[in-house]
Parts: sequence; structure tokens; C-alpha cells
Amino acid sequence: MDSIPAPQTTRGAAPAAPRRDRPFLSVCIITGNEEDNIRRCLESVAWADEIVVVDSFSTDRTCEIAREFTDRVFQHRWVGYIGQKAIARNLARGEWILFVDADEAVSPALREEILRLFRTGVPDSVDGFDFPRQVWYLDRWIRHGDWYPDAKLRLFRKSRGRCCGTEPHERIDVEGGVGHLRSPLYHYTYDDIADQVDTMNRFSTISAANERLRRKSSLFLLWGMLFHPPFRFFRCYFVKKGFLDGIAGLVIARSAAFGTFIKYAKLWEHRTHASHEGVHA
Repeated sequence: MDSIPAPQTTRGAAPAAPRRDRPFLSVCIITGNEEDNIRRCLESVAWADEIVVVDSFSTDRTCEIAREFTDRVFQHRWVGYIGQKAIARNLARGEWILFVDADEAVSPALREEILRLFRTGVPDSVDGFDFPRQVWYLDRWIRHGDWYPDAKLRLFRKSRGRCCGTEPHERIDVEGGVGHLRSPLYHYTYDDIADQVDTMNRFSTISAANERLRRKSSLFLLWGMLFHPPFRFFRCYFVKKGFLDGIAGLVIARSAAFGTFIKYAKLWEHRTHASHEGVHA
């Protein structure tokens, strides 16, 4: 289903109205079977002028929970992370947009920093802001390695920002200056190690399906499998001091290295299958 139906209205919900004391802010969230995460996410952004949820036809209670917080709940077939977020951006009515994933939450400190920024006035020369993202993993906050500060540009003027990147890693490109906020966005990324491995497997498959990467030479793939994984581990564990996060830091660095290897291995697998199919055609 490509078209987006009109959102179902929450009982008693009133249309969003622009605020006079600060710019109108729309929070955009894409979802798909996120009933375990979505309430925490929505509670953290309930202060926004508008919340837009674009759901890819969840079969759990995701939409039911979302409608407790907003009447701007839409459904659209999954078209990838970039495409889904572009749909949410286009549906937003605010001058400014804040993207938050369903497994994330805006910290109280980040909320206050954004509100203070909007009350005092955003410089005309700045069209977007990034801020650190802090991960909760293995029962602790991760404060080093590749996962922190992991700055993300998620707050931007709608007229100056667009969704781009390479699946599954989307990003926002802003036509203008970028400011920096200090307070973190919380990320509840994985339930446990098994969940991390499942996600790594899924994301590496998406990456390997990317046509731009699949056109790389065999030498490039061999180089990637041999040298990129140990470099990734060394950077994450030693250069970025992942060892200071204890055993969790070691798990993150080792899994990052393995995930890098698997991505290149799957690229090689795609190339091999394509070559065999060409021979037998």
C-alpha cells in the first residue's frame, strides 16, 4: 500500500497550533512492531508541538499506543529507512523537525536544551543541530568506543534538511550551518547480545544488497575482509577507549569487527552467486 490514509483521531485531541513563544516543532518517528519501546519514546517527546508517527503496518499494539499521544498516526508500506523517514518529514507541519527512533528517548537535559534554544532564538545562520547519542547496553550506559558520543544530526529546519544516506544507515543533510548541542539522546539499542547479533545479521544483509557496494572489485572485498575488521576493533577498543567500559566494551568492539567482516563476506557471496547465475544462464 503506497498511499497514506488519513490519521485516526485520538478522542479529544485538538489540532496542533503554532506557539508564539518559540518555533513550531514536529517530532517524527517511524515504527514497525515497536510496542516494547514506543511508549518510552513518546513520553520523552510529549512536550513537542506535534508528533508524527509513520508505521509500516505493525501487527502488535504499536499504533494503539501511539494514538494515546498523537492523532497524527499514519501507515505506509515499508520503503526503507531513508524513504520512510522522508515520508514522515513531508507529513510534518512544523518549521523545525526532530527525528527520534522508536528505541530512543529524548533525555530531560536535551529537552530543556532544545526548549531553551528555541526560546532564546535560533541564529539565522544555523539550520540544524547535532547532539550525542548515549547507548544503554548490558545494564549500563556506554561512555566510550564507537558508540559514544556518536553525534547525530536530528534537529533541523524542514525547509533546509533532507533524508539521505545508504541503507540501513540514513542521515539528514542540511543546506546551511550546523550547531552542536551537549545533552544526549538516549538509545536503548539491543535487549541483549542475541538481539545485537540478530540486528547485525539483518543490517549486514541490507548493506550487502546495496548496488554501489556490490560493484566493488574482488580485491576491494578481500582487502575489506582481511584488514577492516582488525582496524575496526583497534579503533573502537583502544583508540576510542572502549576498554574503559569493561567487558561490555570488549563485546562491542569484537562484535563491531565481526559485523564488518560479515558485511564484506556477504558482498562476496552476492558476487559469487551472481557469477554462477551468469554461467548457468
